[in-house]
Amino acid sequence: MRALLVKITCGAEAPERANQGWTVAAMGLAAGAEVAVWLTGDAVWFAVPGRQPDLALPHATPVADLVETVRAGGSIRVCSQCAARRALSANDLVEGTVIAGAAQFVEAALTDGVQALIY
Repeated sequence: MRALLVKITCGAEAPERANQGWTVAAMGLAAGAEVAVWLTGDAVWFAVPGRQPDLALPHATPVADLVETVRAGGSIRVCSQCAARRALSANDLVEGTVIAGAAQFVEAALTDGVQALIY
């Protein structure tokens, strides 16, 4: 099975798209794939305890539950520039989250056996 790389580029301003990214990542874990979620732009708030947007979408798993599922079974990366623009450091993020740059994203996306999806 290929690894799954999910990049989420939006937050509360696009709730269905953001929730879909988290849902796909969680389903990838359920299917047995290695999953990494990369957060850019306002999506970085999903990695900050107490600041995670409540997307409040009917018929959708609460995003906080999806974030915890991915954190527990996969990995979460936050864009280094996006974190800096929001004055966030690794100490501000949910346990296990790593701040990483574009070079690391490109390396991960170009690795053999990886399926990258962007939301």
